[in-house]
Amino acid sequence: MSFRLDGRVALVTGAGRGIGRGCACALAEAGAEIVAVSRSRSDLERLARDVGDGVRPAVCDVTDSARARELIAGLERVDVLVIAAGANLPEPLLEVRDEHLDTLLELNVRAAFVVLQAAARRMVEAGTGSIVLLSSQMGHVGAPRRSVYCTTKHAVEGLTKAAAVELAPSGVRVNAVAPTFVETPMTAPFLADASFRAEVERQIPLGRIGRVEDVVGAVVYLASDASALVTGASLRVDGGWTAR
Repeated sequence: MSFRLDGRVALVTGAGRGIGRGCACALAEAGAEIVAVSRSRSDLERLARDVGDGVRPAVCDVTDSARARELIAGLERVDVLVIAAGANLPEPLLEVRDEHLDTLLELNVRAAFVVLQAAARRMVEAGTGSIVLLSSQMGHVGAPRRSVYCTTKHAVEGLTKAAAVELAPSGVRVNAVAPTFVETPMTAPFLADASFRAEVERQIPLGRIGRVEDVVGAVVYLASDASALVTGASLRVDGGWTAR
């Protein structure tokens, strides 16, 4: 049983910041060569400096479907895919703006589907591969002000299961990791509210907000041969939130 990824190429979207960056670093530490995808060249350059020669920066907005497909088709191989690009725009259900609905559906669902599809084509050709989608505990429950985010993450969970079943005969595994609230640039504005933070901590039986390092181990596990018989699963890294 091995958690090592030596000799494998791992494509990570959303690799410039937050959980995506953490995943890129952890996969590189496990031996993978990283194709790091982000809209921000400066974030990718910083990642490459921190990690070293094992990172290939790829500036790409994954909501540009043609560009995302072109990028993936141009790689010599894709052994691991981690889809970490995502966003959240909390609003009360009755006040959700159309542009925010479109933004979250475009990035969290459509772009994830397009990237998964393009990488899966390469993996099916090779007869092997592991795909890990960053979902959320909100893909398993509901919450106020998160109707659109919950919609998108429930969609990610459905995509994970359907793709896992369809791709299994080709030797390709598909799983999700579903974190609770994690300290990242995306969550910083929400967690800066002391009352909101206290309520989140109250909902987590382990009693604390997640850290990026809490999540990346699950991603490395699902990417590696240590999880060779795991597909269609959603590994909840939520401190017990959904166990209530």
